[in-house]
Amino acid sequence: MKKETQKTILTCVFSLPVSLSVFVLRLLESSMLNAEVKEGEILPPTIQRLMKGYNKYLRPFFDNGPVTVGMSLDIASIDTISEINMDYTATIFLRQRWTDERLVFEGNKSLSLDGRLVELLWVPDTFIVDSKKSFLHDITVENRLIRIFPNGTVLYALRITTTVACNMDLTKYPMDKQTCTLQLESWGYNINDVMFYWTRGNESVSGLDTLQLAQYTVEDHYTSVSEAVYETGNYPKLVFHFELKRSILYFILETYVPSSLLVVLSWVSFWISLSSVPARICIGVTTVLTMTTLMMGARTSLPNANCFIKAIDVYLGICFSFIFGALIEYAVAHFCTLTHPDAHIYMYGHHMHDFDDEKNGMVHTISSHPNRAKRRKDPDATSNTAPASLELTVSTSSPSGIEPNPEASPPEPTHWCITVLITIRKVLRAIYCCHVENPHHIDNYSRVTFPLSFVMVNLLYWTYYLYF
Repeated sequence: MKKETQKTILTCVFSLPVSLSVFVLRLLESSMLNAEVKEGEILPPTIQRLMKGYNKYLRPFFDNGPVTVGMSLDIASIDTISEINMDYTATIFLRQRWTDERLVFEGNKSLSLDGRLVELLWVPDTFIVDSKKSFLHDITVENRLIRIFPNGTVLYALRITTTVACNMDLTKYPMDKQTCTLQLESWGYNINDVMFYWTRGNESVSGLDTLQLAQYTVEDHYTSVSEAVYETGNYPKLVFHFELKRSILYFILETYVPSSLLVVLSWVSFWISLSSVPARICIGVTTVLTMTTLMMGARTSLPNANCFIKAIDVYLGICFSFIFGALIEYAVAHFCTLTHPDAHIYMYGHHMHDFDDEKNGMVHTISSHPNRAKRRKDPDATSNTAPASLELTVSTSSPSGIEPNPEASPPEPTHWCITVLITIRKVLRAIYCCHVENPHHIDNYSRVTFPLSFVMVNLLYWTYYLYF
């Protein structure tokens, strides 16, 4: 096959001009020579002795029990922690140690080999369980390390950047603590073939003490050893747990302080006169719209389809309720002002005065002496009004000419209807004004009740989310 390929290349070369053909032939000659050297490259004598009869497809101690693999980690960086995707991205140095009896050699010094020679050796098939995407760094060469010790111990180190899933409980966001894990398992070898262990226990993982994160601080970390149970068998598993606590200072300055100041701003309307309708409506509507914008902005950094009711949502809902309550308070106070008796008389005073005069004149004419009724008449009245007064006088007198006793007269239905109307008006007035005789007192009460209620709710809120 190689001879046919060479013939084809030479045929193409001879079809070129002479000078160009000479140049291409020299390039082909050098490349073929390099390929022959690569195919027959000579390894050092020690490596040749180790590789003689070595089968990289068979694990160490193939017939003598499982091979034990020790793990250690060095966390170089944790780049991002995403609540939207619920994952984190970290760059780690993964170091694996195991003993291969086939690689024992004489001497007291270890052999540090090129990372590309790993293809000649057996290595564990370790993988990261919850990894979404990972890659091995290859600048300037693949970041691998192979070191063989005289007793056959092999050190294999890798530099990996991986994005790992982390299930988060955001009910106390942003006062939450998240526990994320990094799980290492064997892909094809079960516990009868390979056993994993941490080389130094909890100290097998380093780098977290000097790690600086944007919104989190690492509170605690520890390691554990377990087994992964699948349908195909039980596999060795190592788990690294680390607990992250979110820094709340950013959210206090970004969300909590502005929302609290908006609530305080809504209370300014309590010191503005009830007659200043544009000013109070402007403050109420502006604070409501600003609070709505703040609530929408706080959700941009969180999952849209998140079923959690977060702590920050609760606080923003409390602030929005107080702001909206201040606007409703002015609507109630203004309505009570319109339905207050003083305002009613001021707006409808002329009609009520005429109605009271007419009512009093009617009752007085019916229940008083005919002579007093005559005196209430205008002396310049027309002649046709006198018979009416006389008729009324006669009709209210007894046949014997004796004046009737006012105490013995039956109750009049007109007086009863007026009493019922007055009673209904008083009941409606009490309902409308919520037992507040002066609507202006509603603002006075609100100046005290709103701040006290807001302080009490804040105490309950912070106590619950910080200590429970």
